[in-house]
Amino acid sequence: MTTGVPGYSEFEFDLPSALLRNLVTILDAMRPAPLHAGHVKPVPEEQGIYQLFLDDTLVYVGKTDAEAGLNKRLTRHSLKIQHRCNLDPRRVSFKAARIFVFTAVDLETDLIRHYGGTKGLAWNGSGFGSNDPGRERDTTNNKPENFDYQYPIDIDRSVQIHASPSDSVADYLARLRDQLPYTLRAERAGAGRRAHADLVATPMPPTARELTVRQALVAATTALPPGWQATKLLGYVILYNETKTYPQSEVVARS
Repeated sequence: MTTGVPGYSEFEFDLPSALLRNLVTILDAMRPAPLHAGHVKPVPEEQGIYQLFLDDTLVYVGKTDAEAGLNKRLTRHSLKIQHRCNLDPRRVSFKAARIFVFTAVDLETDLIRHYGGTKGLAWNGSGFGSNDPGRERDTTNNKPENFDYQYPIDIDRSVQIHASPSDSVADYLARLRDQLPYTLRAERAGAGRRAHADLVATPMPPTARELTVRQALVAATTALPPGWQATKLLGYVILYNETKTYPQSEVVARS
């Protein structure tokens, strides 16, 4: 830009636009890979941007943050799409790109806008990228466009789990939780992180080695003292000492 000062000029480089233009070119030229562990594992744990596709239609644009790089993000999403009604994980694929100059601009927002905004990307703004929302959100009504509403968890999938002779219900639930691609939240002792005393003190009765998640929840819940309830919400399962009705839920078992 000419300044009127002899021998002096000013130049302003539009970095965000240049990055977006080049990134879109790179992403659009890439071939998506299936979103499962074998393809996600080689992706490095670096900062960058990624896209998810359902049946070759772009549905989600995301970015990494300080807590999770590309590998952790994609791994988490590959679990999210497991054990869902109406959704075959084989329908979902991804593209990912490491970006070395990343924190200077908000590429995620620019990419979402470029590909049609949240109205054009079915899973952005749908709660797809959220973690366990916590106790205060258990009574929330999910809208029809919400990811969990469209693809609720399926607790009738089989898992390989059995109760050892020394297991408490807390032990059994911990083992079950490790096998689930969604949250199983059980009541804890006060504000601490320790399991509720009933879960720790109650022996877990013997079970078969292969059960559906529903059967495992019934076995654990009915072993507890009276008053416990296992509830399936759209996107996760909760187990609390309560008798309560939640919106968009199913009571799985009561003790």
